[in-house]
Formats: sequence, structure tokens, C-alpha cells
Amino acid sequence: MSIISAHNLGLSFGARDVFSGISVDLPNDGKVGLVGPNGVGKTSLLRILTGISPPTAGTVHRAQGTRIGYLYQEAVEAFAGHAHTLYDEMLTAFAHLQEQAARLQEMEARMAAGEVTDELLADYGAAQEAFEHAGGYDYDVRIAQVLEGLGFPRAEWETSVSHLSGGQKTRALLARLLLEQPTLLILDEPTNHLDIAAVEWLENTLRTWEGAVLVASHDRYFLDRVVNRIWEMSPTHVESYRGTYSAYVQQRQERWERNQALFDAERERLEKEIELIRR
Repeated sequence: MSIISAHNLGLSFGARDVFSGISVDLPNDGKVGLVGPNGVGKTSLLRILTGISPPTAGTVHRAQGTRIGYLYQEAVEAFAGHAHTLYDEMLTAFAHLQEQAARLQEMEARMAAGEVTDELLADYGAAQEAFEHAGGYDYDVRIAQVLEGLGFPRAEWETSVSHLSGGQKTRALLARLLLEQPTLLILDEPTNHLDIAAVEWLENTLRTWEGAVLVASHDRYFLDRVVNRIWEMSPTHVESYRGTYSAYVQQRQERWERNQALFDAERERLEKEIELIRR
């Protein structure tokens, strides 16, 4: 089953066509790498798939209930108007758990005041179980793991997000997206502002990611470790290859050799026909 699909997408600016005839299909558990030459429209395609930008032509279908997390290349404006510290910004990913925690505290206060009824005890037990199942007792640990994994030492956690550099804001946005756990994670050049240790941490995280991942990247080694399919984009179509980036390179070479062999055979046939005519 597909989490997102697009048919016959086109994008134009005035008389200039960026791309046309683009059709793609991303499975629920797909981990796809998007590659292609600079200027072919990879970022524009990602923005159309997320719903941020409309296509000039074609349609996009997203499965019901799909939650998309999108990391754009330079997230300088990601936290415009936010006064949160870096840690508090990560906490926004768990607003639903904080609401549940507040409800539990309210019920605990009622019971401490002497209101102990079967109904209240049952509600409290159900709420506590739901809270625990959703990770309510360990989200602070998850925040620490993600921030440290992406290269934010604890000394920076109380820094206002408005004071972070452009690269730090991009990393902070990536951290928040990972904590939000969307069903589809779309990443545009996610390794640009990561050091080697953070890249390795992100690779390990995405390999075990339960949702779908679509990532545009020029880092072939990163793609080799993360994706199981490659979309090669040209101005007129997207060609899909199974496997890692290395497998894609091999398959593309084999396809070129087959096409070249067919071309050579056809040229040889025509040359023989011309020779017969000349005789």
C-alpha cells in the first residue's frame, strides 16, 4: 500500500518547464533516495509531495492519516518568532503527552483530597496505562538521545533557538521532526550540517525508522546505508531502481550496456541493408 503517490506531475514558471510527466509511488515502509543533476527540480518535487507547493499539472494522493515531516535544506527561518530554548522546542513534539501528564496530576490531586471513587480509580488507571504506552515516562530520555546524537551538547540546550546559527537551526528542525515521528519523513540534504558522528547516528536511526523515508542527497555513502530504493529524476520522468545507491549505479550501467548493445546491433543491421542495396 502506498503512503503517497503522484501522477503526471509538471511544474512550470511562465514559458519554462522545470519538469513534466513525473509519476512516483512510495510504499508505507519505503526508504527511498531521490537523485538527479542539480537544477532538475528535486527540491520542487519534494515541496509538491509535502503539499507546500502546488504543481502546474498532475495530482498527488496522500494516504488518509499521513503525517509528513519535512526537512528543507536551509532552515534559517524554521523557528522565526519562537522564544523557546532548544530543549523547550523539542518538548513541543510531546505536547500531547504533557497534556496527559497534566490530566494525571489533576486526578492525583483529587484523590489526595479524598475523592477516591471506583470511577475515578478506573479513569486514572486507564489514563496512566495510555500515558506509559505512549512513552510518557521516557520522552526526556528520547530528547537527550536525539539532541546528543545530532551534535548538541547539554551546554547548548538552554540556548534560545533564535540565537542558533543557520546550520544549528537545520539540525534542530531535524531533531524535532525525529521526535515527532511522522509517518512519512521527507529530508532534503539532511547531512549538510552534520559531522561524521552525527551522520552515523542519523544513519542508524533511519535504518530502524518504522515509517516511510524519502531523502534527497548527494551523499552516496549515506544513501548506501539508509535507502532500499533509488528514484533517479530527469526533466521528464523518474526511474525507480531497487536497492542501495551502489546497486542503482550498477543497474544503470547494465541498462546502458544493454541499450548500447541493441543500438550497435541495429546499426550493424542497417549497415548490412545499405551494403546490399549498393550491390
